[in-house]
Amino acid sequence: MTRIDAKFAELKAAGKKAFVSYIMAGDPDYDTSLAVMQGLPGAGVDIIELGVPFTDPMADGPTIQLAGQRALAAGMTLEKTLAMARTFREGDDTTPIVLMGYYNPIYNRGVDKFLTDAKAAGIDGLIVVDLPPEEDDELCIPASKAGMNFIRLATPTTDDKRLPKVLENTSGFVYYVSITGITGAAAAEAADVAPEVARIKAQTDLPVIVGFGIRTPETAQTIASVADGCVVGSAIVGEIAKGGSVAEVLSFVKGLADGAHRA
Repeated sequence: MTRIDAKFAELKAAGKKAFVSYIMAGDPDYDTSLAVMQGLPGAGVDIIELGVPFTDPMADGPTIQLAGQRALAAGMTLEKTLAMARTFREGDDTTPIVLMGYYNPIYNRGVDKFLTDAKAAGIDGLIVVDLPPEEDDELCIPASKAGMNFIRLATPTTDDKRLPKVLENTSGFVYYVSITGITGAAAAEAADVAPEVARIKAQTDLPVIVGFGIRTPETAQTIASVADGCVVGSAIVGEIAKGGSVAEVLSFVKGLADGAHRA
């Protein structure tokens, strides 16, 4: 059982929905992003998605693209991202960390070395958005064998014919993208999301977490109420971009987490 599996079991036993937050490692600099990361559990975050900055983030909207550019400009790398996770683990051995990004930096490092290093750093799961299920032998299956969850995205365009393939080797949870397009785009609507979550849950026992288009505590509550929880990324990254203090960012996160936990 991974930390992700354990967290969902704990939440289910408590009758609570999950709140998942995304931050970009190294944005705006290593020390600030580490301080934010270390404060997330205390702000109510159940699972941390840690973005790996990449030069060509095709699934990300302007907010997260700019965060990646700031992180890269500040010297952030995959190696430093893993170092950040290791440092976080020194003070927190229970909050799950999902590394989210693109395959190129992993491929350049070498899959076997990456998985060994990620596991040692305390990484619990991976979301690699540019590796389709047809490429599962490349990273998904080796990651599962290494004891990490490989989390897949399902979207409004993932039809019933495609869905079983998407779910085949997925573990941890399913990330349902509530809207078509890039991150940080339109607002998520519970009325649209609910039937899609039900459709996915009819084919898997995994928790379904909904992301994209969630910016307020109210939306976090309504979306979490029709799923097993929600993810917020762009709104949090946007707060970091404003240049506020770590405490201000964490206060914003707490509002969102409280909303999701009211669901």
